Amino acid sequence: MSRAATVATCALNQWALDFEGNLERIFRSIDIAKRKGARYRLGPELEICGYGCSDHYYESDTLLHSFQVLEKLLQSPATQDIICDVGMPVLHRNVRYNCRVIFLNRKILLIRPKMSLANAGNYRELRWFTPWSKARHVEEYFLPRIIQEVTGQETVPFGDAVLATKDTCLGAEICEELWAPNSPHIEMGLDGVEIFTNSSGSHHVLRKSRCRVDLVNSATAKNGGIYILANQKGCDGDRLYYDGCAMISMNGETVAQGSQFSLDDVEVLVATLDLEDVRSYRAEISSRNLAASKVSPYPRVKVDFTLSCPDDVAVPTFMPIQWRHHSPEEEISLGPACWLWDYLRRSKQAGFLLPLSGGIDSSATACIVYSMCHQVCLAVKNGNADVLADARRIVNDETYIPKDPQEFCKRIFTTCYMASENSSQDTCNRAKLLAEQIGSYHINLNMDAAVKAVVGIFSVVTGRTPQFSTCGGSSRENLALQNVQARIRMVLAYLFAQLTLWARGMPGGLLVLGSANVDESLHGYMTKYDCSSADINPIGGISKTDLKNFIQYCLENFQLTALRSIMSAPPTAELEPLVDGQVVQTDEADMGMTYAELSIYGKLRKIAKAGPYSMFCKLINMWKEICTPREVASKVKHFFRMYSVNRHKMTTLTPSYHAENYSPDDNRFDLRPFLYNTSWSWQFRCIDKQVNIL
Repeated sequence: MSRAATVATCALNQWALDFEGNLERIFRSIDIAKRKGARYRLGPELEICGYGCSDHYYESDTLLHSFQVLEKLLQSPATQDIICDVGMPVLHRNVRYNCRVIFLNRKILLIRPKMSLANAGNYRELRWFTPWSKARHVEEYFLPRIIQEVTGQETVPFGDAVLATKDTCLGAEICEELWAPNSPHIEMGLDGVEIFTNSSGSHHVLRKSRCRVDLVNSATAKNGGIYILANQKGCDGDRLYYDGCAMISMNGETVAQGSQFSLDDVEVLVATLDLEDVRSYRAEISSRNLAASKVSPYPRVKVDFTLSCPDDVAVPTFMPIQWRHHSPEEEISLGPACWLWDYLRRSKQAGFLLPLSGGIDSSATACIVYSMCHQVCLAVKNGNADVLADARRIVNDETYIPKDPQEFCKRIFTTCYMASENSSQDTCNRAKLLAEQIGSYHINLNMDAAVKAVVGIFSVVTGRTPQFSTCGGSSRENLALQNVQARIRMVLAYLFAQLTLWARGMPGGLLVLGSANVDESLHGYMTKYDCSSADINPIGGISKTDLKNFIQYCLENFQLTALRSIMSAPPTAELEPLVDGQVVQTDEADMGMTYAELSIYGKLRKIAKAGPYSMFCKLINMWKEICTPREVASKVKHFFRMYSVNRHKMTTLTPSYHAENYSPDDNRFDLRPFLYNTSWSWQFRCIDKQVNIL
């Protein structure tokens, strides 16, 4: 009796609308799976067109090109003698669905539409797709002519069905369906499905992977079975990084783990599992068997094929393993680094430019680029030909081999310290030392002449010269003079990004990196169109607290001793005049709150969905040991005033790596007005009433 089923899942670095590249990566994954003996191959969600097509899903071109890719897959000898499960959009009776297309030997077995669509946070699937709401129902789907000519089929089953091979039964879930409270695998498992598959487009958030792994393992812990998860990986064209973690689980335990962060475009996991272990596991769960006797059956598509081979008693099967999770500091080191690499190679630029101030945020950004250089050198050392080819194209040298991270960093990373009369020697020295240790091409410049020229134009036109508050100026004058410096830094950053390589006799331009953290964005503690305005920002979704821990991680793991003094220095914008040569301006004093408080406000506002009154009610208990109700009220009011006054800045926020669920990113994650009544009169009156009662 055949019992050892060999299955494959994969993580692919697909790119939205890159049909040619996506097809090539799908073929590579199928080839690897077959060479390792797999009889079934699962790919990520919407892998043919790429998950992040957004409003391109409305276009008939996207559907047409997806079917053209499917045609290539069906025609190829590479897809023979293995069940291939691929993802693409399909239009059925003029309704667009997010589908799995499952085929074997030039015949489509089933088109399975997604039933629960992801529509929270960064996901907008209901904008483009309709969920299939007919449980256990199958209809005829009329194939396009280009597919009919390959398969010889006019129609194929479309709907909620499972596959019955000669040795087992498989049922599909698609991404969100695993996270739904009524996941299909529950009923499918009761109906005898032994292998559950899940094709995902799940993006990285700090500390999220544990939840995903627990969900997969728990899917088969109560009900028994084999669960196979495929996921997209990499940056497919926007703020998200899809973090792989392909995995295979059986009876509640992980048996194969894929990488979460990697520069490999194609990663395939193959496992051989004993189907009798599933049957034995289920046999003694009486509550499961009683429920199974009452379950409504799924339509079954019979498949004349096996996932096992005859005489497989001696075939070794996989045993449970312990999942190895990354720490948050490792996630910051690896996730944004891989995202930067994808963005750099796919944008066809020659490197990055970063205004390096000597503070924690820009230093953390520099460390992420340095980590990227480490990952590139390691990938090349491990034989990754794709990474080597990309590195050679970026540095414009067909013989180049990146071996040393510092040397590679010198070629692709330019840092620039932009001093003014308000800058201290300490921050200048810290920036210079860090640049030396990571190997970046470092520029020191003084921009006082540009600042004075701009202010001078204003003085000539108006006859008035603004002054800093330390020199008797008003708060409006003080802020305007700070903003001029910040905005000139942005102008200089783009000038040097465009022309630095030209001045060095090298081709290409540089991408400008921003370095505003998620807490500063939430508060609005930044100048609109200053150095926070850049091409991309790898730390824009990361809190100040996590960045401090990441700096400590880099100090220990990369031996960057320059980070010691950066960690100990108080965060400052250095935009106001020095006093006796020393910095007196600090970020937290300017904001009127600490970064730790900001993180709490952010989580309550976004994750706990708290307005001013609800936030006050929660914080009087959280902070009852350290603040009176009146002090809590004052803090909450100050936060909401600053948040609402500055919310307009989020409309121009630099595209940032998404890493926190309390991100204020206005693009699609945190949809709010940007013109508020900043007095919050009704809300604050409710708070005041409670303060008086308390």
